[in-house]
Amino acid sequence: MKTPRELRPLVDDGIIDSVVRRLKSGKEASVFLVACGDDIRCAKVYKDSNHRGFHKLAQYQEGRKVRGSRDARAMGKGGKHGRSVQETEWKNAEVDALYALTAAGVRVPQPYGVFDGVLLMETVRGADGNPAPRLNDVVLEPEQAREWHAFMIRQIVLMLCAGLIHGDLSEFNVLLDPSGPVIIDLPQAVNAASNNNAFRMLERDVNNMRETFGRAAPELLETQYAHEIWHLYETSLLKPDSPLTGHFKREEVVVDLEAMLDLIEDERLEAEDRQRRREEAEQEE
Repeated sequence: MKTPRELRPLVDDGIIDSVVRRLKSGKEASVFLVACGDDIRCAKVYKDSNHRGFHKLAQYQEGRKVRGSRDARAMGKGGKHGRSVQETEWKNAEVDALYALTAAGVRVPQPYGVFDGVLLMETVRGADGNPAPRLNDVVLEPEQAREWHAFMIRQIVLMLCAGLIHGDLSEFNVLLDPSGPVIIDLPQAVNAASNNNAFRMLERDVNNMRETFGRAAPELLETQYAHEIWHLYETSLLKPDSPLTGHFKREEVVVDLEAMLDLIEDERLEAEDRQRRREEAEQEE
């Protein structure tokens, strides 16, 4: 196929040999299969912020460390340079998260670096050797759903022990290779210790997994892992192998109506985003 403009510098510099085909395209990025010697890898080309569908970007970037005080000030001012720095940080965040999570034992694609703003990484393959299907593409039996739900809860715990929360975890960014689920799409990964929205995002990730696997195993819909995991994290008791029950008794608290309305609005936007992804997945088929 014709080499996309964003990938030409990588071909010119000999980082990739050729572009095989487009693998997928969404509002946040396009992913291409590219040849690197005898290996076929994935090249992720991020779309400009003006064309991305990811809402409330600022809440995901809260607490991230910016490389250099000048860049941090520029981002705060919101000018042209600040927006450029923000774009660079958004792209670098995913490769940083991939390296950190690989080291922590989380199942994510092997990263190979960011070149001219393009993330180069391993191609996750299915049992047939082709690019792996997404979780939303398969029909689960109850026992398989229970097994993979337990596995994904442990992956979320491993991520949190490494200081990160996915922030957008759903059936659309989990691939299935012969060994099970592999987590993808991490540019919005949240710093758990310094982001005020951390628990809300962890809860959404956990509950998305609960909803996905609960369609095949309804008893999972009664679990409360998010609060249990967060309580252990806040009390510095969370370990990769911490025993979990899925049950948690919450203390009675005064409801913050404004925060509740914000949460409802976030959930509405997330529901619209999931519906959009389903429609895009159907179109790709």
